[in-house]
Amino acid sequence: MSAPSHLQQRSGRVAAAILILFALIYGYFGATVEYSFSSDPIGPRGFPVALAIALALFGAFYLIRPGEAEAWPERDGRNAALFFLGLAVLCVIGMDHIGFIPAMAILMVGIARLFGATWLLALVSGVAQALLWWALFGPVLGGNLPKGPLGF
Repeated sequence: MSAPSHLQQRSGRVAAAILILFALIYGYFGATVEYSFSSDPIGPRGFPVALAIALALFGAFYLIRPGEAEAWPERDGRNAALFFLGLAVLCVIGMDHIGFIPAMAILMVGIARLFGATWLLALVSGVAQALLWWALFGPVLGGNLPKGPLGF
């Protein structure tokens, strides 16, 4: 196995720094969880703080000794990844305002289009998947999903 290139090491270190930053933020919020005295011995803070410590340690190890990493994607790949990330964030933020089913349908249609589906196939599969996820997480598992102004 060959040694990682300079570019691979740099991208690995960027990923490690992001992981450490996420671990610090997650650990801070995990440590500030409020709970009653009668909670279990570890309390609800134990797991998030332990996970944050583990993430920070793994991130520090990877920062010091980055291994091989995938090359940065070409322009089309980066654009697709950024489109997906932006669409996912918008759908999660908008879910309370437009409802679970429409938000999931928009997300699923966008993903289908990213993978090359026609508009018709993307719409049919997006709506079908939104209804499937609603049925699974709503009635079957008893989740409380946002209804939006149309009531679904």
